[in-house]
Amino acid sequence: MANIKSSAKRASLIERATAKNRAAKSLLKTNAKKFNAAVAEGDKDAAESAYKTAVKTVDRAATKKLIHKNKAARRKSAMTKKLDGMTSE
Repeated sequence: MANIKSSAKRASLIERATAKNRAAKSLLKTNAKKFNAAVAEGDKDAAESAYKTAVKTVDRAATKKLIHKNKAARRKSAMTKKLDGMTSE
């Protein structure tokens, strides 16, 4: 435990921020898994709704700097390709 009041406050803030970031990253992974599951099932309607949610989550994570903006672009591009691949089948 910190002896200095300000460092104790910082430790508390860091714990809260870490929990918040962990929850946001977990949501990011969950939405990506839901999209991938919908694509694997071949359900186009479910995949499209999951795609919208997943892209929104990826954009939010990039805005909050949880992931790098290029990583967000790469993930969105990969999801778009998967979704477009479904429509041509």
